[in-house]
Amino acid sequence: MNVEVTPAVEAAPHWCKSSYSSGAGGECLEVAAQPEAVLVRDSKNPTGPTLTLTQRGWSAFVAYTAES
Repeated sequence: MNVEVTPAVEAAPHWCKSSYSSGAGGECLEVAAQPEAVLVRDSKNPTGPTLTLTQRGWSAFVAYTAES
């Protein structure tokens, strides 16, 4: 019996930006939820570095920014 194994193909992240974000070049982030993490990037530099947070880390980040 022959079994062909193909590498898993991950879907491209679906990036979301806040509806409060304007096109004026402000300080905006985009986020993309993944099964095991939340990805964060600068909306002005979509090909730049991406911060990867665990679900717990994302919750802590949101709680901290809500307090600020």
